[in-house]
Amino acid sequence: MTDSDKTAHLRRWREEKTAAYLTAAVAAAEKDASCRRLFERLSTESEDQAAIIAKKYEIDAVYRPGLRASIVKSLIGLFGPRRIKGALAAMKVRGLSVYSGKICPGSHPMPTTTEEIGARHKGAGGGAVRAAVFGVNDGLVSNTSLVMGMAGAAASNEIVFVTGVAGLLAGAFSMAAGEYVSMRTQREMFEHQIAQEKEELELYPEEEAEELALIYEARGLPLEEARRIAKTLIADPKTALDTLAREELGLNPDDLGSATGAAFWSFIAFSSGAFLPLLPFLFGAAAPVPLAATLAGFALFGVGAAMSLFSGRNAFLGGVRMLVIGAAAGAATFAIGSLFGVATS
Repeated sequence: MTDSDKTAHLRRWREEKTAAYLTAAVAAAEKDASCRRLFERLSTESEDQAAIIAKKYEIDAVYRPGLRASIVKSLIGLFGPRRIKGALAAMKVRGLSVYSGKICPGSHPMPTTTEEIGARHKGAGGGAVRAAVFGVNDGLVSNTSLVMGMAGAAASNEIVFVTGVAGLLAGAFSMAAGEYVSMRTQREMFEHQIAQEKEELELYPEEEAEELALIYEARGLPLEEARRIAKTLIADPKTALDTLAREELGLNPDDLGSATGAAFWSFIAFSSGAFLPLLPFLFGAAAPVPLAATLAGFALFGVGAAMSLFSGRNAFLGGVRMLVIGAAAGAATFAIGSLFGVATS
């Protein structure tokens, strides 16, 4: 075994020990008795898996929590495990899916057959549409407010237009960059975790199946039935990886896409909304400011109504609410711009 292999195996052992350490911290912080028992048992499973790695690769080391693990443990104590699921998933804490499962508050029902599990794991669409609607809304509200602020300062139409274009580009590039970094970071975490799960399936499939069974038991299945379902899922490598990512780590592969594509469409969505209040200035309308406000008002109402698709609320009320919010933002920036205009005149 090369030095590189030894280093890799030692890293895996430390990661497993860290998972056990943090899972125990999650258990200690849990007020729900069922959740607490689950994480205590999962912590023991992680310890057992670390022991398997240590025995197989002859690792003789003493585990001491690193700075990152210590910080995450402190965050568990401060905010509770539910609020830092992302950080816990990155540290390979298992069982996080129960925070959206039947055992914990605000849950989804536990499927009782492998067919139901497979159907649920295919995920639901609509995320891209939702992101596009909110991107348009962000661009519309921010650039309309910017235009109104400049108009309130009594700037010329040309200056208002140039400022609006600058705001559009700055906001769109900022949104795109943020989306790219967010998506790329999420994908890198998922790829790292799924690679580990693949190795673990090859190294100790029975232990992985037992962890999955413990999660299903915590959701209400009899243990033997949970074990039967877990073994069936683990038997298929593709299904096993997908299931373990979702159930152990709380990761959803369907939420991941191209970071570049996400950045591009974020740029387009924001720009589309930000461009609307600039149209009257672009075409040289006689009274561009009132026209821009009117155009933005109709667009805000439409976006608010569209948001009702995701909230389930009344579309008209959603449109009125968004119109009121946008109008308040525009009026506030216009008033502030007017103050600056008076001060500099």
